[in-house]
Amino acid sequence: MGTVELYSKETVMIVSHLITYGYAASVEITEQIRDEIETMWNEPEGTIIVKGRTYHLRFRITGEYKPAITPEEILTNDDPRNNYFRIEAFAHGNISFVDGLGCNTRYFKLENLYKGSTTAAHEYGHTLGLKHPVALDYRGKGIPGIMYPRGTLVDPEFQYDPSIPAGQKGGTMHPVYRKVLQRDIDLLAVHRINFINGSGIIGDFSSVWHPNHKDIDLV
Repeated sequence: MGTVELYSKETVMIVSHLITYGYAASVEITEQIRDEIETMWNEPEGTIIVKGRTYHLRFRITGEYKPAITPEEILTNDDPRNNYFRIEAFAHGNISFVDGLGCNTRYFKLENLYKGSTTAAHEYGHTLGLKHPVALDYRGKGIPGIMYPRGTLVDPEFQYDPSIPAGQKGGTMHPVYRKVLQRDIDLLAVHRINFINGSGIIGDFSSVWHPNHKDIDLV
């Protein structure tokens, strides 16, 4: 989630603020995921068309480690730039997740956030409203876009192990090879956003405070 701002005559800016909490969160991991998101989403130097005019689309991502955050702060937040990440060593289902498409809250498994993993950039795409592609056989098409999930079939050089036949263990997409591409920028549909005084909102408030999964049982 974030604000979409007409920054200049040539540039539209998406601005998001990441707030981390949880026992595995830290200043260092907060900066790592902030940098990954900002770097990857700016890498394609994307362009958009709004009302017939072409703009550069840029992303400004800030971050804050807030270990003492309360559930009430998340539940009552009305700043569309704020996104809340709980980070823990354990997650039910053994995977990071967001609270729906176009949301501002999520739960990260620390193991998924190694440097270069692209997990944070992928999950950020979900918070902006992007889905996983429907067709997950991407062979013959080159570098996979950021929203392709684990298990996608790709050319051998983008697999965990290039020597393994496609679809077998090790023969699917290694997420480190995902990149934000212009078509991911296109899917944001910024032209549909309602701008008021040069500013709009992308995504929506899910406002979920997550407890540590170690402290809860799922039925």
